[in-house]
Amino acid sequence: MALDGSEPDACYIRTMGTTAKQLLERVASWPDEDIVRLEEAAREIEAMRRGEYRATEDELRAIDEAIAELDRGDVATEAQVRAAYAKFPI
Repeated sequence: MALDGSEPDACYIRTMGTTAKQLLERVASWPDEDIVRLEEAAREIEAMRRGEYRATEDELRAIDEAIAELDRGDVATEAQVRAAYAKFPI
């Protein structure tokens, strides 16, 4: 059964691996809040596959903080720059 209660297309299910099929079958018994989180994760994966990127709240906060530091005239050391890059690996 699909997340919306309908039956999934047979051709779609046949192309998935066994682990994915078993996981999707178990999803039907998950609480609504967990299904919502799974849907959000799936949308993020789809966006990534299309080459889209949406910054996380943590990344947006870090950007805002960096802009505020620049506005104050603060300059980061090389070590600080390296540490910042290490937080958000590509």
